[in-house]
Amino acid sequence: MAKAFFRLQKFLRRTQFLLFFLTAAYLMAGSLLLLQRTRLVMQQGSRGTPSNQALPVLEETGRVGIMDTRTLQSPRPGPRLLVGMDALQEPALDQQHGPHWLLSRNSELRQLRRRWFHRFTSDQEPLQTAGFKAMKHTAEHKGTYMGCFTHDSRERTLKGAVFYDLRKMTVAHCQEACVERAYSYAGLAYGAECYCGNTLPAAAARPEECSSECRGEKGSVCGGVNRLSVYSLEQLRAAARPRRNVIYRGCFRAPENLTDIFPASLIQPNLTVEMCSEFCSKKEFPLAVIRGQECHCGYPTRRFSLRQGADGLRCSGTHNASSAAGGEHCLVYQTPVQDTRCTDRKFLTTKSKVFVALSSFPGAGNTWARHLIEHATGYYTGSYYFDGALYNKGFKGEKDHWRSRRTICVKTHESGKTEIEMFDSAILLIRNPYKSLMAEFNRKYAGHLGYATDRNWKSKEWPDFVNSYASWWASHVLEWLKYGKRLLVVHYEELKQSLIPKLKEMVEFLNVTVTEDRLLCVENNRDGNFKRSGAKQKNFEPFTQEMKDLINRYILTVDEALRGRNFSGLPREYVPR
Repeated sequence: MAKAFFRLQKFLRRTQFLLFFLTAAYLMAGSLLLLQRTRLVMQQGSRGTPSNQALPVLEETGRVGIMDTRTLQSPRPGPRLLVGMDALQEPALDQQHGPHWLLSRNSELRQLRRRWFHRFTSDQEPLQTAGFKAMKHTAEHKGTYMGCFTHDSRERTLKGAVFYDLRKMTVAHCQEACVERAYSYAGLAYGAECYCGNTLPAAAARPEECSSECRGEKGSVCGGVNRLSVYSLEQLRAAARPRRNVIYRGCFRAPENLTDIFPASLIQPNLTVEMCSEFCSKKEFPLAVIRGQECHCGYPTRRFSLRQGADGLRCSGTHNASSAAGGEHCLVYQTPVQDTRCTDRKFLTTKSKVFVALSSFPGAGNTWARHLIEHATGYYTGSYYFDGALYNKGFKGEKDHWRSRRTICVKTHESGKTEIEMFDSAILLIRNPYKSLMAEFNRKYAGHLGYATDRNWKSKEWPDFVNSYASWWASHVLEWLKYGKRLLVVHYEELKQSLIPKLKEMVEFLNVTVTEDRLLCVENNRDGNFKRSGAKQKNFEPFTQEMKDLINRYILTVDEALRGRNFSGLPREYVPR
């Protein structure tokens, strides 16, 4: 009995030791994983990469082969996509570029694109806030603080430009942005929103109601909920060097009665562009119209849409006056003031019954299309992914769950059968693959608004990128044509050339009714803040003849597929001659 008890006691001691050892090993492994994850998040944070992306991101492991994750669950051999090799192992030429091969290849590319797309979602975004270039942080606020005022986003007192930076807003950024656009006052709200204007708000609030801390500056107050911290910018404007950002829009036939169309007017002998632009800027109008000694201020409207310009010679050949042709023509200038008739946006008040995708290949202008749709409809767009850089610039739908149905449509670059069939309908945005590939490569290495360096283009990464992504450009369109339930095909180049007609089609497809003036406002703000900054290489040709031959075959395949579905084919500039 004693012997059996001793054996039992010995066994329990061994078991206890074993459990203790396993517990210690488990805790140690968990600690190591936590430390590794913390370091990864810190590294991503230094680049501005969000830590809560929608899809997992695989770390770069050097120049190795990448396999579709589904092959790990099946012992059956599958096609492989090698990254970093001199060339991809392609099928025979007669089978290489057909729709069936492209559709099967798309599954291989899905893992690749998710890694590359999310790896660089917010990678080294050039430090720009929504609507203005980032300025140097200043410890003191040079504007004069005027107090705390009430703020109504629908009936704003500061009716000028609006900027968002939901992560790095500071008082200095807001002040300098408004000075840059010749405004007299700057107001901050919600800790992250900046409003500009030339009229001081009338309804004051208690000082303690402005209590929201600036997102990018601890210890500083940036308004509050429906409250504005307002600063006068007169001293800053006096010290700032004159801006030369008045844009010449052209020579146009003058309407019959200018004073009926334009709300503000001035008659001034020896009138100059600077005088008229300054007058209209103070009145908070985006257009300055000059006819002889008359200066008129207003917006583009149906009666004065700026669509059909006249011969510039009819405006005296000078940009300082327009007295020729008996006063039948006028000069039009864009002032620094933003057209704010279409800047208000919100989430849908009720869940959408139709789940709409805004689908495109990366680099095809999806972000720009979202900008146009949001300003035309007044509703936020969502995203299948989470891009912190876009969220910080005012795309608030980025943080909303993509299946919430609170947004007017959802951005996606996905092209699998399951992902496509989740949507009831889709706007399929297609862009010239040559332009798309360059735009996506630029985004990968320099963010949404920058250019890749000469070194990037000359690296081995570029030919590998073209070999892999060119086929994805084609398979993306083919799969949406095959599995999409209801499609509106929009070509980026046609949208850019005929903005109002194409945008009308998109808005009608989304079942939203908008006014003509709102569409004209969108046209007036058509570029948004999506122009790439930095020096663009002139006459730059990164494509070899071998790359061109490959891409041209994909173009012909997609063109044939579009026509087979009774859509118009690709624009003529796509199709090789």
